[in-house]
Amino acid sequence: MAKKKPCRPTLFKCSVATLLCFFATSIFASNPSSPVPISDEEISERKQACYADIDRSGLWGTQCRSSLIEKENCALKCTSAVCYELIYGSDPLEEGERDYIRSQEYRYCMRRSSVGLALDQVKGAFDNDVTVRPAAFSLPGSVRITH
Repeated sequence: MAKKKPCRPTLFKCSVATLLCFFATSIFASNPSSPVPISDEEISERKQACYADIDRSGLWGTQCRSSLIEKENCALKCTSAVCYELIYGSDPLEEGERDYIRSQEYRYCMRRSSVGLALDQVKGAFDNDVTVRPAAFSLPGSVRITH
């Protein structure tokens, strides 16, 4: 009696189907292209921890405790040194100043930074226009309304 040879086209099709299933499940199981950015709550928690650190330890120096605005600059630097340098580095907050535009840019920087995105378009992102975003953090698909 002759030995039956395995049907090569069927074996090939099964192998391809198995590989496709493996890759499909690995792609859908973890989607690295949509990480979750840091939330406003997490930013606030980090900043509060920095305030506490400034008050408790002398590591930040006496300058950080010399005034409320110096303490704020130090807390921003502590929360994210990279974003502080980008947004406030060349022009730190001054006594009595409330800069809502730079505050938005700073939080936007932290969100982008937290998911590993480039920070080159952060500075100036909120100048002279209103940005309407469908979620707290939106990158592609943001709607810009200029006036």
